[in-house]
Amino acid sequence: MFAAENGLRGDPRLEAISAAIRVVPDFPKKGIMFQDITTLLLDHKAFKHTIDIFVDRYKDMHVNVVAGVEARGFVFGPPIALALGAKFVPLRKPGKLPGKVISKSYDLEYGHDCLEMHVDGGQPGERAVVIDDLVATGGTLSAAISLLESMGAEVVECACVIGLPEVKGQHMLKGKPLYVLVEPSGLDLVHDSC
Repeated sequence: MFAAENGLRGDPRLEAISAAIRVVPDFPKKGIMFQDITTLLLDHKAFKHTIDIFVDRYKDMHVNVVAGVEARGFVFGPPIALALGAKFVPLRKPGKLPGKVISKSYDLEYGHDCLEMHVDGGQPGERAVVIDDLVATGGTLSAAISLLESMGAEVVECACVIGLPEVKGQHMLKGKPLYVLVEPSGLDLVHDSC
């Protein structure tokens, strides 16, 4: 579900967020219109709007876990978790977390990847939201859901700043809702995150 379809249609914050995202043509290879959120982070008002919209959405959903997907989910997840009074759980690429971890492999358009989480990242009865910057195929978010659910947590929703107008990956999200703030500002979008 896009934020504009959920009571935020015409909200100037969404326009500011969208305007703050830079589109980089032909990166990382020719034909790709890369959606660069680093310019959003440089615009403190647009960045705050992003966090505020997510916090407003989840403040009454009794969320006690915010899981962020490496690496851009680490930018948005911690301030959301702090505002909600929830813990932040990093979901990382293999070999980056010390201690005991669980892992989930998944397919991407161009190959395979894997996410890991500490075994104490999710507990039975906890309510979790998975945060990332962009959803494309849904493979990464699906792996995140699997990790959290394998530890007994309930994934309430997945949330991304940017989503394709017709999110191809929604069918891969194990029936979990997807909340997206803005549509991409370019064609032929490919991204390595989700």
